[in-house]
Order: sequence, then C-alpha cells, then structure tokens
Amino acid sequence: MNRFSYFFWLAAVYVATTTLNIHAAEQPNIVIIMSDDMGFSDLGCYGGEIQTPNLDSLAAGGVRFTQFYNTARCCPTRASLLTGLYPHQAGIGHMMEDLGKPGYTGNLNANCRTIAQVLQPAGYRSYAAGKWHVTRNITPDGNRSNWPLQRGFDRFYGMLSGAGSFYDPFTLCRDNRLISPFADPDYKPATYYFTDAISDHAVRFIGDHQRDHAQQPLFLYVTYTAAHWPMHALPEDIAMYKGKYDHGYAAIRQERLAKGAKLGLFDADQGLAPQAGNWEQVKNKEREIACMEVYAAMVDRMDQGIGKIIAELKRTGRFENTLIFFLQDNGGCAEPMGRNLAAGRDDGPRQDKPTRPLIAADVLPDRLVPQTRDGFPVRQGPNVIPGPADTYIGYGEGWANVSNTPFREYKHWVHEGGISTPLIAHWPQGFNAKGELRKKPAHLIDLMATCVDYSGAKYPSEATPLEGRSLRGALSGKPIEREAIYWEHEGNRAVRVGDWKLVAMHARPWELYDLSKDRTEKNDLSKIEAAKVREMSAMYDAWAARANVAPWPANPNTGNKKGGNKKGGAKKQ
Repeated sequence: MNRFSYFFWLAAVYVATTTLNIHAAEQPNIVIIMSDDMGFSDLGCYGGEIQTPNLDSLAAGGVRFTQFYNTARCCPTRASLLTGLYPHQAGIGHMMEDLGKPGYTGNLNANCRTIAQVLQPAGYRSYAAGKWHVTRNITPDGNRSNWPLQRGFDRFYGMLSGAGSFYDPFTLCRDNRLISPFADPDYKPATYYFTDAISDHAVRFIGDHQRDHAQQPLFLYVTYTAAHWPMHALPEDIAMYKGKYDHGYAAIRQERLAKGAKLGLFDADQGLAPQAGNWEQVKNKEREIACMEVYAAMVDRMDQGIGKIIAELKRTGRFENTLIFFLQDNGGCAEPMGRNLAAGRDDGPRQDKPTRPLIAADVLPDRLVPQTRDGFPVRQGPNVIPGPADTYIGYGEGWANVSNTPFREYKHWVHEGGISTPLIAHWPQGFNAKGELRKKPAHLIDLMATCVDYSGAKYPSEATPLEGRSLRGALSGKPIEREAIYWEHEGNRAVRVGDWKLVAMHARPWELYDLSKDRTEKNDLSKIEAAKVREMSAMYDAWAARANVAPWPANPNTGNKKGGNKKGGAKKQ
C-alpha cells in the first residue's frame, strides 16, 4: 500500500468510525414502564388523589396523551406493545391458552418480533423487569422459546405468568430459571415485596449496563403487577391513605371529574358514565374502604420505585437522552376475585396462630397460594381486609368505576373505560414540550414503530408488517395518519375513525358515538347514523378477516363462551 492509499484508507476508517459514534450518540435510551389493571384517572397528573409525584414530574417535564389506547386485557396488550401488531396477529387474541386458531395460540408466533429483537441489531442491549405474560409455557422444564431471553432481552427478572402474590410471586424467573424469592442468593431484601423487586432489578440493570456496556444504548421494559389483584400492600403505604376513601365511590368520582377537567384531560360538561354501586347499600364499609386504601398504596409504592429508576438514570448520566413512556395495560378491573365466599377459604380475620405446615424456602409457589410460607391459610370473602400476604382479593366494581372516571365499563370491554390509558412521554434531549397535552388518538401498537424510528433500527422484512405508526409527529402535536384503530376481545369489538367510534359488547348490536361530544358513551347514534354504522362495520369485518380475529368463542369447546363478566366471576389474569 503506497502512502496516498494508506492515508485515503485511514481517512475512510475515521469517517466511518466517526459516523458510527455520532449515530450511537444520537440513539436514545428507551424505557417503557407499564402498570397493571389501573384506570384512566388514578394518577395525580390524570386527575387522581393518589400520590404519584414521580410520574407527575415526568408529565410536567414532557407530554400527556388524553386519548391513548390499549387492548382491554393484560396479555393481549403485552403482545401488541412488544410487537407493534394487533394481538391476534401476534398469536395472543385472548389469553394463555391454545384455542386451535392462528390468532389464539397463547404464544407469540414465529412471524412477529419483539422490540428487543428489532433493536438488538441497532446496537441496543435490552432488559425486562416485571410481568411477561406472553407465553403459555411456564414450567421449569418446558419450552422456553417465548421466554424473554429467547425474545431478544439480555436480562430478565420477573413473573412469566399473569398474577400472583406480591409477597411470594408465582412463576418468578431470573433470566431463564424459575426461582423462589426466599431462596435467591442474588436478592435478599428484609421484606420481599414484588413491586420493590421489580424496581430494584430495573435499577440494577441500568447500573450494570453503565458499568459493562456504557457505549451502547439500552432498552428497558418495566412491567409492574401493581395494581392487579391480589390487593397486597405494605403497612406503611396503606397508612398514608387512611380516611381518604371514607365518603365512598361517588364523592371520589366527582373530585376526579373536577380535577381532570381542570387539567384539560376531559370535558366536565360531558359528565360521568353511570355510577356502579350504591355506597349506602354497602354492608361492610370498613372492608370496602380498605380495598381502595390498599389499591392506592400499591400505586404509591410503584411510583416510589419509578422514582428510583429515574434517580439511577440520572446517576449514570443517561436521563437527558432517555425516552421514557408510561402507560397502563387496561382499565380498572371489576373482576370479583376473592370478594365472595369461596370453598376451602377462610373468611374474616387472620387466625391467632399458624394451622398448616411450613413451606420450605426453595419450594416454588402455586398460582393461587393456599397458605403463606409460615403456615397461615389464605383468606377470601366479604369480611377479609386486604393488604397482608394471607389475603387474596380484588377491589371490586365500585372502585373500578372510580378508577375509570369518567368513562364507561372496565377491563375486558372495549368501551372507553376498558381501553383508555394515560400515556406520559418524557425525553429532555428529544423534545422541548413541558407539561403539554396531546389530544389526538393513538394506540400502543405505535410504540414499536416509535422505537424503530428513533433508534434507527430496521424492522425485518420477513416479519409481519407493523400496524402502528411512529409517535414522532404526535409528540409535537401533529395527528397520526391512519385509516382507523381496531379492537376485539372476547367478542367485545370496536373501530374508531376520527371522532367516530363503533363499539359493541359480545353478542350485542353495534353502538355508535361521536367521541368529540360524548366520550362517556351515553348517547348512542346508531339508529340515526345507520349509513355510518354500515360503513364502519364493513371496515371492522375487513380488518377482522386479515388480522386473524375469529368469532367468539374462538373455540366453543374451551368454555370461553362469553365476554368478560364483571358480576359473574371472570377470574382470568
């Protein structure tokens, strides 16, 4: 090589290396945080009375979406978020069972990719802490092909399944191994509480990444199980909410309506969806008040953990160039888990002393634990005060109605209460908006496309094409160009085009609403706008055919014959 060729080669290497370094410097870290079974108005910055100062600070330093949507249920939302597809296209149109149809396999299929898999070739390392819930294979010796590490993540700590005790979580997993929280040499807190464990491992992953891979961007996926049943919270957190809910459902709903309207999140003149439950007829008010106190404490503890994550991003110098999203997987949950008398369960106060044998520290817990490790039977029933490890109940329809203020319906349904979620976006280096609202509709299918856009990653051509759109324009206040947004879960179905929403419960006729005037879905226009119903229902049918949506029940032999039943005992996670 002559001198001229050598210097030309050296200059080319320098330019290429510099270009790569500049590209790496421009790539943001990406953190997606999701909570479980929370309603639209629970956070302080979305109208609630629950103390969420860390999320409120992200909202104040970024933007809040007022019409962001999920899929109405735990695992379909996770499948959709992770892949940028509608859940049936990813193989999880219902829950974690194989119903014998492509859209209902209970597993992420081979045609989809996760955000972590797509970001990996772009130089990202990916970490997940919390609830996974996109595989039906959760046994220690089973198929791991849809566990996090096989789906692009470098580290994982959390729950493979959908729900369990916060003190002794079911299917707890570190990387590729199921573990007991009481026989884990890598994490030994004085009191094990799953929300804290998720936060602590998210913090650990950030610190380890900075120590070992400081030159690479990170993707962190944090999925809390708060505030999914069982209502478990630490005593010091519960104490902060004593007396807060003594006046019952309607009073809190009115307070949230007023605060949310003042924040610009919704129009108070549209009023509230119908009230669920009559406070004067509640027989055990002590228990009912405690349910919401514990729920609030669970959310509060999660926010404390998010504060730790923010602090670690700042400590490692990554905060300014980190795009943070916070959202929720579905609306508040009206499922009656543990609220009624149940065979084999104690109702009422805790027994004075253990009545069952101790469980060894290394034994993996059951899904619905029959007892605590120290021998106390788990209690369920109308007289159980939630909070401790030996209880296992949900907070009920009345409080779910409060969580979803001002909207109608709950988790399972695709009316606004089931699918509306906060979306907080914060990125100091990426956009200048501070405390602003974004009022155009968007959906969690858009998060994958957004990650691809900002990371510079290339979405693989062999995978199912993305359904979502990048939120880049929406973050600066521009509308997202798309035909429509679609939903289906358990036969509950909907399509939104502009301000028009066509929606129906399973086996019931279509309803039509103009959401610009009626987001609480009280004035059905289907009779006077029959042409619009025909047009939008045809769009829905065409989408369902291409997106692997089957008539419900997808497999009549499984017993899944109805949509979610808020009063009849839907207990799936």
